[in-house]
Amino acid sequence: MDRPITTLFMLMSVDGKISTGATDNLDVDKDFPKIAGVREGLHQYYEIEQTTDLWALNSGRVQEKMGVNTKKMPNKTPVSFVVIDNNHLTKHGIRYFCALSKEFVLITSNTSHPAFQVDKDNLHIICQSELSLTDALAKLKSEYGCQRITIQSGGTLNGLFLREKLFDYVDIVVAPVLIGGKDTSTLIDGKSLLSENELSQLGVLKLQKCTVLEDSYLRLSYKVIH
Repeated sequence: MDRPITTLFMLMSVDGKISTGATDNLDVDKDFPKIAGVREGLHQYYEIEQTTDLWALNSGRVQEKMGVNTKKMPNKTPVSFVVIDNNHLTKHGIRYFCALSKEFVLITSNTSHPAFQVDKDNLHIICQSELSLTDALAKLKSEYGCQRITIQSGGTLNGLFLREKLFDYVDIVVAPVLIGGKDTSTLIDGKSLLSENELSQLGVLKLQKCTVLEDSYLRLSYKVIH
């Protein structure tokens, strides 16, 4: 395989939502700890997250929602982070990831991105005229030695990974809550299929493990068949 092995690892509601609403002010990381019946078992997701791959891929929009543009500088971790971003991260956000990461790779098509103004030894930029996840993953493996990577991005970007057949495994923690809302982001968003001729773009899964966690949480682990 000329790209890293990928795993989609996400926290979602029983109805597949990965946010608590349709605005950036609503977010599961901020809101789930406030909800009785949900907060009690939430720690399990973060504990499992600590056992995922030493490479992690996120989107700039999600990271902006999580406040990296204003957070104080973190301690260094052994994890290398990849962020796909055109206009959500500031110079502070870039420096935040450089401080956090073993290696930090920004994937962008914005030639004026603030990252170009930051000089850090562990900062690497993959600049593409148009986003190509396939090419970006191939570079992560060939140039930076990434063998396995955990994907934790938003629904739209997850949709691109799905349609381009770039998921190998899916590992989902299901929180005991229903959220609803047709405009609330789900595990997989993006363009909908329009005809039977496109059914090959579906991601067919084989269940590898179903773990009943505490406080009504579930962990579902799948291998992507095709």
